[in-house]
Amino acid sequence: MRPVWRVADVRAAEQALMATLPPGTLMRRAAAGLAGHCARLLAGRGGVYGARVLLLVGSGDNGGDALYAGARLAGRGAAVAALLLTPERAHRGGLAAFRAAGGRVVTELPSGADLVLDGIVGIGGTGGLREPAARLVAGLPGLPGRDGRRATVVAVDVPSGVAVDTGDVPRGDGLPTAVTADVTVTFGCLKPALVVGPAAARAGRVELVDIGLGPWLRAAAALRVTEWSDVVDWWPRFGPEAEKYSRGVVGLATGSRTYPGAAVLSVGGALAGPTGMIRYAGGARAEVLRRYPSVVATDRVADAGRVQAWVCGSGLGTDEAAAAELRSVLAAPVPVVLDADALTLLVDGSMAEWLRQRKAPTVVTPHDREYARLAGEAPGADRVEAALRMASWMNAVVLLKGDRTVVATPDGRAAVNPTGTPALATGGTGDVLAGLLGSLLAAGLAADRAALAAAYLHGLAGREAARHGPVSASDVVDALRPVVAELLR
Repeated sequence: MRPVWRVADVRAAEQALMATLPPGTLMRRAAAGLAGHCARLLAGRGGVYGARVLLLVGSGDNGGDALYAGARLAGRGAAVAALLLTPERAHRGGLAAFRAAGGRVVTELPSGADLVLDGIVGIGGTGGLREPAARLVAGLPGLPGRDGRRATVVAVDVPSGVAVDTGDVPRGDGLPTAVTADVTVTFGCLKPALVVGPAAARAGRVELVDIGLGPWLRAAAALRVTEWSDVVDWWPRFGPEAEKYSRGVVGLATGSRTYPGAAVLSVGGALAGPTGMIRYAGGARAEVLRRYPSVVATDRVADAGRVQAWVCGSGLGTDEAAAAELRSVLAAPVPVVLDADALTLLVDGSMAEWLRQRKAPTVVTPHDREYARLAGEAPGADRVEAALRMASWMNAVVLLKGDRTVVATPDGRAAVNPTGTPALATGGTGDVLAGLLGSLLAAGLAADRAALAAAYLHGLAGREAARHGPVSASDVVDALRPVVAELLR
């Protein structure tokens, strides 16, 4: 998993490293990596020589990084212009190097550019973009390059205007409050705004430049990002002696006569997982068996038989019969996934004692509105902190759904899933996720790993399904199988 650090920890590491280096070395390392990535981007747009590059330069080190990188590009034949937002506070060394390399200073946006470097504010910035920066950024989409396409926007370290430690993006009244980059070239380590919250979408593709910071990052990472290799390592493998029971049995108390589709979708998600047997308990028994005849189906949780994990809530309903089924699930001494209607049944506190009595892991999967009903307030600007609060309060692993789903544990660990896609914002996809998650729990994965692996593969399935047109939850079920097949290779 890739670690992510907050600003204070990055600053402390930078100061410790700079104390061991000649002055200016760290900035030149960053600028060299930045210029290299810019050159590779320009190679696909006619090359560096003759390219038009615009630097948006704020005060401080972020602007200095942009100026030194601009100097390197000018030295390779690019026509580089720098628009200084606060000329009297521009980085002196960077500006001198830029001018010596043939760069020119301008006072307004040019008529076109192949590449724009966003060096307005870095990790020390607070609040969204203000004038004149906001108006300049608003004009970037209209800048054409030599090939007629709009300019490629590259953010220096982080997109200017985002809240670096939380990934929040301030609301605005028309003008942009943050830069939307095609690529962000970040230095030394990942920062939260690059991986979580609405800011992550503003970062575009993230490229990490090694500037030697790693050994000096001595604080604990704020969170981690799941990678493909993690899911490959975590996925249960079975030897030749395996049989259906040893692979794990997952139970699903989902769906109802009113919402049979939720049962079918959650069972579909579970069947894409590693378990050897599915037990279904609920009012959609006939529909489940019609679609999946291998499932063992009953009407009630009490009649389902032994399982290694339960999934409860998707389409279950919220009447007394549904509450009774939830109580039966919570009484089981096995890991449990609580989704959708099960979360609604928790809101009034009547199930609190059932939750407190549980010894086995519990995973809750709220989206933002469900989080607000459970917690009494929306997740807010800091989604990681919000998920951690709920995990501690409920003594459960929290999978806070969103474009960058956050998984938090009661002992204070947090991770984020990078594979989210807007294609999954359609009815029933959460049911598929819950089923897959339950299957992973039943196969023996730790609750946090099961949640992260399920979110990761669910996101990839959403992306795969979107390649073929508009996505339905059934499409996500179908796409899960080839995604898991690739994992097992």
